[in-house]
Amino acid sequence: MNDNYDAIVIGSGHAGCEAALALARLNNKTLLTTLNLDSIAFLACNPSIGGTAKGQLASEIDALGGEMGVNADKNILQLRMLNMGKGVAVHSLRAQVDKNSYHATMKQVLENQENLTIRQCEVVEILVEDNKITGVKTAFGEVIKAKTVVVCTGVYLESRVIIGEYSNNQGPNGFTNSHGLSKSLENLGFEILRFKTGTPARVLSSSIDYSKFEVQPGDENIQTFSFLTKKQPKNTCVCYLGYTNEKTHEIIRNNLHRAPMYSGEIKGVGPRYCPSMEDKVVRFSDKQRHQIFLEPEDKIGNEIYVQGFSSSMPVDVQEQMYKSVEGFENVQLLRNAYAIEYDCINSLELLPTLQSKRIKGLFFAGQVNGTSGYEEAGAQGLIAGINASNFLQNKEPLILRRDQAYIGVLIDDLVTKGTNEPYRMMTSRAEYRLLLRQDNADIRLTQIGRDVGLVSDERYKLFTKKLKQIEKTQKEISQSVNSKLARAFLEKNNENFTNTSCVIREMLKRPNITIEKIKEEFGLFKNIPLNVLKYVETQVKYDGYLKRQDILIEQMKKNEDIKLDQEFDYNQIKGLRLEARQKLNKFKPLSLGQASRISGVSPSDISVLTVFLSMQKRRNENK
Repeated sequence: MNDNYDAIVIGSGHAGCEAALALARLNNKTLLTTLNLDSIAFLACNPSIGGTAKGQLASEIDALGGEMGVNADKNILQLRMLNMGKGVAVHSLRAQVDKNSYHATMKQVLENQENLTIRQCEVVEILVEDNKITGVKTAFGEVIKAKTVVVCTGVYLESRVIIGEYSNNQGPNGFTNSHGLSKSLENLGFEILRFKTGTPARVLSSSIDYSKFEVQPGDENIQTFSFLTKKQPKNTCVCYLGYTNEKTHEIIRNNLHRAPMYSGEIKGVGPRYCPSMEDKVVRFSDKQRHQIFLEPEDKIGNEIYVQGFSSSMPVDVQEQMYKSVEGFENVQLLRNAYAIEYDCINSLELLPTLQSKRIKGLFFAGQVNGTSGYEEAGAQGLIAGINASNFLQNKEPLILRRDQAYIGVLIDDLVTKGTNEPYRMMTSRAEYRLLLRQDNADIRLTQIGRDVGLVSDERYKLFTKKLKQIEKTQKEISQSVNSKLARAFLEKNNENFTNTSCVIREMLKRPNITIEKIKEEFGLFKNIPLNVLKYVETQVKYDGYLKRQDILIEQMKKNEDIKLDQEFDYNQIKGLRLEARQKLNKFKPLSLGQASRISGVSPSDISVLTVFLSMQKRRNENK
């Protein structure tokens, strides 16, 4: 082709959409290639955005100027805040969305984006000269030149769908898969891994006896994914909770010899945290039942997604399994459950920018890096797009720390620890999760997004307004009230009065006192939105814990600030254990902090390395 591009993004899933939009919005001439225009932002598995830790990722994408949160809010069917019975650190937003509308609205955003061209074609080869990107080659034989390439191929690389004894080389939902590109990556020296995931059946809504399931309603008047969303989305549907039973499990046990994951038909490694139903029955043999959730796929259709009931059993066994569930006696399967195997790369071959360590201008994002989930993919796509743009414009890369965002935890885990199974983000992976809450993603990241160039004037205006409202609220809670009024208020809420209780901030620290109660009792916080009040309340109630985390973060930053020479041979440090020397030479960490997180490098190894670096610094200063 005659056209030259600054950047080419391969793949139009959630990673590809965020990468392409970021590049184009940062004034780079960008081409987005897709195997099928109908697969743009396709929700191949759950018709949902968010969930535990994933809700935080979606809001972080939004705070940085990405599109996922905005698009999710436009297409919400039901919105819920998970884990409300636990502490704020694990509160996570989850939404059922209209999967067809989600695809259509994201496609429209891409089509209308300046500097972005979309093309349905298959990229089969990445072109490199002198370890630098020069472009790509398509299945049509075209050579398209570019200065940088972002690979966002999802689960399409040499993918294979498996249902019992049947298998077919295709992508999700019957879409065509990618041939040749996996071999091109291998030829460029990348280690290719084989992973597997799966999806449950879709069933006909009218064939379900809903009276035998528990209703799961949405929440009203809660936070949305995007901080730009002004109108609270309405819950227009409900979900349902049901259970498998001993009959279901007996059917599975009697047919395990036909299960591809046990017969040897499936070679790829599956996700430990999202097992198929047959895997659940084998691994958790003491469980008498397993939860399943019925989730609508769109507003006008009749398809129901059976969350928690993925399988790769033969179709006749699937029919028996599903119909054994109470309420599913007459259920009609519209689409069978299936497993899908696909190629991905070893993420340890990437820098924290998501650029290849060996090939300049080549970036990777999403499931091709060994992750699972739309939100994990979108987060990587956004960072890869930003860093590809920074690479093109000779700017400093954006690397989010583990204390700044779940995105920072996700990418650091991938490039430092790697993964031997599809990686899923969870709150337990974040050591500073009390700081990385669902409600404060904009406070943490909007200024960073503004500095990058992705945060619009409209978003930044809302952000600065919120900061002023927080400041005003914090001043108000520093005030005191009449002691008699304070005593009466506390006693009414089963709290004891003390000499400091007249200060509103001190009242707010009490377990039975909420900021809404204070507002109602004393007539404070006029014209301050509830989300701002709740943010301030959380900061007050968890003040001691937050200060502890701040101390740990400062200690961590010191190690992150100690940079390591990328050309250094760690065999020179005789005090290091052999395994540590081998791992450090293989991964070439950028900092002492990153080195400390490499599997196989112990705290004692870090101590030896710290002493060596100190001695080296003194020698250099004395020269």
